[in-house]
Amino acid sequence: MLPATADERLSHARTLLERRGIADADLLAPPIRDSWTRCLAAGLDPERPPPLAMVDEATLREARDRSDLALRLARTEMKNLYHQVAGTNFMIAFAAPDALLLDTISDSSFSATARATAIRPGSLWAEARCGTNALGTTAQQGQPVTVHGGEHFFNRYGTLTCTAVPVFGPDARLAGVLDASSDCRSRQQHTRALVAMAATQIENGLFRECHHASLVIAFHSRGEYLHTLNAGLLALDPDGVVLGANPQARFLLQGLPALPGSHFADLFRTRLGDVLDGARTRERQRLDDLVGSAFVATVETLPQPRRVSSLPKAPRLLPTGFVADDPDVADVVRRVEAAATRKLPILIRGETGTGKEQLARHAHRAGKRNGEFVPLNCAALPDTLAEAELFGHADGAFTGARRGGAPGLVVEADGGTLFLDEIGDMPLPLQAVLLRLLDDWTVRPVGGGRRRTVDVQLVAATNTDLEQAVAAGRFRADLFYRLGAVEVTLPPLAERQDFAAIALHLLSGVAPDCSITPAALDRLAERPWPGNVRELRNVLTRLTLGAPDRPIDRDAVDSLPGAVSPARPAAAGSLRETTGQRIRTVHRELDGNISETARRLGVSRNTIYRALRGLESA
Repeated sequence: MLPATADERLSHARTLLERRGIADADLLAPPIRDSWTRCLAAGLDPERPPPLAMVDEATLREARDRSDLALRLARTEMKNLYHQVAGTNFMIAFAAPDALLLDTISDSSFSATARATAIRPGSLWAEARCGTNALGTTAQQGQPVTVHGGEHFFNRYGTLTCTAVPVFGPDARLAGVLDASSDCRSRQQHTRALVAMAATQIENGLFRECHHASLVIAFHSRGEYLHTLNAGLLALDPDGVVLGANPQARFLLQGLPALPGSHFADLFRTRLGDVLDGARTRERQRLDDLVGSAFVATVETLPQPRRVSSLPKAPRLLPTGFVADDPDVADVVRRVEAAATRKLPILIRGETGTGKEQLARHAHRAGKRNGEFVPLNCAALPDTLAEAELFGHADGAFTGARRGGAPGLVVEADGGTLFLDEIGDMPLPLQAVLLRLLDDWTVRPVGGGRRRTVDVQLVAATNTDLEQAVAAGRFRADLFYRLGAVEVTLPPLAERQDFAAIALHLLSGVAPDCSITPAALDRLAERPWPGNVRELRNVLTRLTLGAPDRPIDRDAVDSLPGAVSPARPAAAGSLRETTGQRIRTVHRELDGNISETARRLGVSRNTIYRALRGLESA
């Protein structure tokens, strides 16, 4: 007769495992039974665990670089998960396909457990060495698994409950494993669903990146799910041949050949040409498949070539005047829209002048906020009045206080959006107060008064290295993780593929009757643009003053101060060489780590790759 309770069955199963080397099929869930069987076949002894294997720093860096895109996407979702389960004694981890742990985020309450079990980046959790564990077993079988307490093959992990979900790339190969671990007392039934949702977000990000040069159509049977992880994604070439479909697209089109090599017409009654024509005038449109199902669909814009042989068509323009024809920027916009609909804190990174406030205003609109958009420059806050400015103050709270008191910017943003620009310069005392606000969304004026609960969408922006600020003690680590539930980076203007569209949009604003030639746009695109969009707007304004009655041509651009002129090729080459040398120096200092080099210099990885390719061809 089998033991009555799950704990009794597991206890009996462990006795059989440790004394007789048996994985009893009647006492264990199939995934655990199969894993124990594989461990026994591999020669593991449940009472003699081998030491945990660790790789050196150089090997870990190489593994992180190989999984760079998946890891960057995973870090965003790890912060999101941390935000959802913070304070519940959890660790969130992401591992490579071979179960090498790449990164972790954990509660301080989990730190002792993590140290005791050596759960840290660089540790190898392959099932063949560590026995049954969520990371290693998921990597082995390619299926989600939860391993609770004594279900671990080795007893030294018996205090943990771990849930892991595989992350697959667009080629259906394992790209990594996302894991949430806690002590057994913190076991939560909803954890697996949260981890699965995060894994889907990573997979969708990998899909979009893989097909960034293709036409991608997002669709769902319900319009409110169009910008969520439940949307189907279909990638097509210019002739309508299917290049890829994410799992949700295959589910929505079940019974139809949503496979690479099939054609759009094999799936839908709606003509592809009609879909593309409709995308020029409206964001959403109807899509009918061949078995009678109707979907709401949106077309994601194809990237534009950097060189301008002719003037581009009207760009994709957000209501806030933000051009988003670059595929990387379009992906940023999608992620911000999805975060805003869920009212998740958003952190926008980017150089000065890249459009961070415009993107924040778009988040305000996308979240359908009824209140005000309230911007605040954190660098301009005086330390002594910062808390009162943000949370308000009572009458007579301090010398110079406004008569009758003031509600504060957070209350002004109630029902709307609070935009904290230059968040990296926020005074440390105010960081602690902001952290408390994020915990319960209540405010109390300085000097007394009743507490008030507010409904605020928080968007923060920075052009500084927050990780470095955390390491230097200038920025709180716990606030950093809470702010970055969704983190996006706007590329500098010099690296955007929609430069011509941006220039034309700005020109229409500064001088609606003025035009510009393609050759002039090409010439402008060659400039470095350290001031980004703001600098481009000023340059275009200056160009329109020179000859307002004729188009801006290449000669006009070449006459600008600092222009890249054919008469001065050595100077231009010298500038590029100086920049390239700086990149290569930092790259060597960081032992060849592309991601860290980009982060240190505040540029994109593409800039680093271009500089290194220039070295190879020299």
